Amino acid sequence: MTSDGGKTAAHRVMGRPRVTSRAALERLAFELFARQGFEATTVDDIAAAAGIGRRTFFRYFSSKNDLVWGDFEGQLRRLLTLLEETGPDVPVMDAIRRAVVEFNRFDPRQVPWHRQRMELILGVPTLQADATLRYASWRAVITEFVAGRTGLPPSAMVPRLAGNVVLAAAVSAYEHWLSGEGGAELSELLDEAIRQVGAGLAAVLDDAGA
Repeated sequence: MTSDGGKTAAHRVMGRPRVTSRAALERLAFELFARQGFEATTVDDIAAAAGIGRRTFFRYFSSKNDLVWGDFEGQLRRLLTLLEETGPDVPVMDAIRRAVVEFNRFDPRQVPWHRQRMELILGVPTLQADATLRYASWRAVITEFVAGRTGLPPSAMVPRLAGNVVLAAAVSAYEHWLSGEGGAELSELLDEAIRQVGAGLAAVLDDAGA
């Protein structure tokens, strides 16, 4: 593998311009994953198809696994913003349900790519270690929101319970959506799943003074 300037035409996808953005590199990689499989596709494969060097790839993403998650930190900030914008008069579980549903609402043109992303995240064994860490960060956003609304520390059982239960509900909704069973929209499944667990959590939160 040569530097960017020395890459031969044989290493590039014919007719494809050099990738110059994080989003474009991510999309191209997903195309390769669909054709070759995630495990069989290397960073060198992605860089070559993009017409860039390996070092340039690592300026965009720290690893192939990192690419699958996209701008995860930015998305977490968006979830936090959605929660913070909820009025204090809105019950805690209603606030969480609305925020999570809106957070997972996508332009129809983006849905196929998001489906592929989630199929990889939930289905590829080598991504599970990453998933554990990322889910912990996602869960912490919910936990800290509940802690703030109840006046309890994030380490208390009630905020922890809420974070774990909401995460489990969201993952279950995603798994059902990816199965294609029933043909329901993702937003509908998330709304239903969080409503189901929210009824029980609401009583716990009421006891906690939320």
